[in-house]
Amino acid sequence: MSPALRLAAALVAASLAVAGCDRLFSPAKGPFTGIDVTGGTMGGALQLTDHDGRARSLTDFRGKVVVVVFGFTHCPDVCPTTLADMAKAVRKLGDREREVQVLFVTVDPKRDTADLLRQYVPAFHPGFLGLRGTEAEVTTVTKAFHVYASQRPGKTPDTYSVDHSAQSFVIDREGRTRLLLPPATPPEAIASDLRVLLNS
Repeated sequence: MSPALRLAAALVAASLAVAGCDRLFSPAKGPFTGIDVTGGTMGGALQLTDHDGRARSLTDFRGKVVVVVFGFTHCPDVCPTTLADMAKAVRKLGDREREVQVLFVTVDPKRDTADLLRQYVPAFHPGFLGLRGTEAEVTTVTKAFHVYASQRPGKTPDTYSVDHSAQSFVIDREGRTRLLLPPATPPEAIASDLRVLLNS
């Protein structure tokens, strides 16, 4: 992990601890391999536009299990790896994969146009949706999910990067945020957790 990503992870851990969520980093208990955040304050606000130009909120997917992934298309490592792992996990569900919706929220709305998201996100799985908004709208969502995101300058104004926390969030059929999935969670573990929520 790069120093910048380590800093981002430390900042996220600190913000969660301040919010009384330091318990999230204890070993998983119960039926899940991810971190059970049921009853916490993460999530809720998500009013963005998908890569086809449709206004979206979490209520649009009520009745499905939703996975929210944060990242950006110029990300060189964790973002494509996470989306690839999510695609593998969803495909392990067989006929039930249609009951899961993966949403990729860009933390770089300046460069991640709808056209770019439309090319990038479904390349991992045709059912995945890319979401974007104004910088203010994206900031509202990252704050709601306690996600850290900060632009880091590059050699030129157009080659900046975005340091961001890389956890994903799983929301149950009723719209409650239930799980936090750390980066590099194996597809088998993701699929197992999704099955638990699909069967509950």
